[in-house]
Amino acid sequence: MTAPRTRSPAADAIPEALIERFSRSLARLWTGGGRLGLAVSGGPDSLAMLLLAEAAIPGRFEVATVDHGLRAEAADECAMVAQVCAERDIPCEVLRVTVAGGNIQAAAREARYRALAGWADRRGLSAIATAHHADDQAETLLMRLNRGSGVGGLAGVREVGTIADSAIPLIRLLLEFRRRELESVVEAAGLVAAQDPSNLDDRYDRVRLRKALAEADWLDVPALARSAGNLADAEEALAWATDREWVERVSASPDDLRYLPSNPPRAIALRVAARAVGVIGGQPRGGDLARLVERLEAGGSGNLAGVLVTVENGQWVFRPEPPRRV
Repeated sequence: MTAPRTRSPAADAIPEALIERFSRSLARLWTGGGRLGLAVSGGPDSLAMLLLAEAAIPGRFEVATVDHGLRAEAADECAMVAQVCAERDIPCEVLRVTVAGGNIQAAAREARYRALAGWADRRGLSAIATAHHADDQAETLLMRLNRGSGVGGLAGVREVGTIADSAIPLIRLLLEFRRRELESVVEAAGLVAAQDPSNLDDRYDRVRLRKALAEADWLDVPALARSAGNLADAEEALAWATDREWVERVSASPDDLRYLPSNPPRAIALRVAARAVGVIGGQPRGGDLARLVERLEAGGSGNLAGVLVTVENGQWVFRPEPPRRV
């Protein structure tokens, strides 16, 4: 009979209050069946998640670390995670991915989650946990407020989500933790976390905002994070209402899409129009879309992203823009 796995001395150095908070997040977000997968980059946040999991559920999780091949240091960081796991007898796999061109950050994120989902399926894991925390939520909210984003842009990540084209639940166990708390967990374990140089580069909005937040002790970061979560609830409600308006009020033919508005709130009309333009093949931008909807509401017409939109008998009619004459 195999002896139950015990946690390492490093885990014993973590304050019990932090372990209890982590355990409560686990109980709320994870069914506890099977084994949990942790996505660990080697940075302080995900390394702290590994240590907290070792303290709370020793022997019941596995680790994956992803090498995107985008930085020379990435291979060493993955090797560090693998070494930390080997010292604790934690199963760990290094996932090497290829990142497509274009928007590198978005492509890297897509490749990472695709690789993690494949790993979880292969290992029979019941969920994947990532290390998003309260400071991440607050920084994203403030950055997007500064850009004039709508509800969709302001919505924070949810505690439980999914990975595209996968049935594996994605859980975020640290959304009630502050960055400094997680750094203290790593320090207590005597580990040195990897540091991405871009996190210190003032050319990035997030880095400048992070420094400003550190000096603004009057801001309640956990409250900002909760607001981001509340906005995620609002975004879900808007998506639900948009789906209903689409099903009940939009009809399609080989030549066009027709939308007969039910006099919905403007946010819903905007979303239906954006979806219609997307179905025809365009990629609308927020400001241009809002101006188009204003014209349609006034009975006018317009074109956007290769899509011509007219008003006919109260319906908004979306069709491909005719070829230009030369």
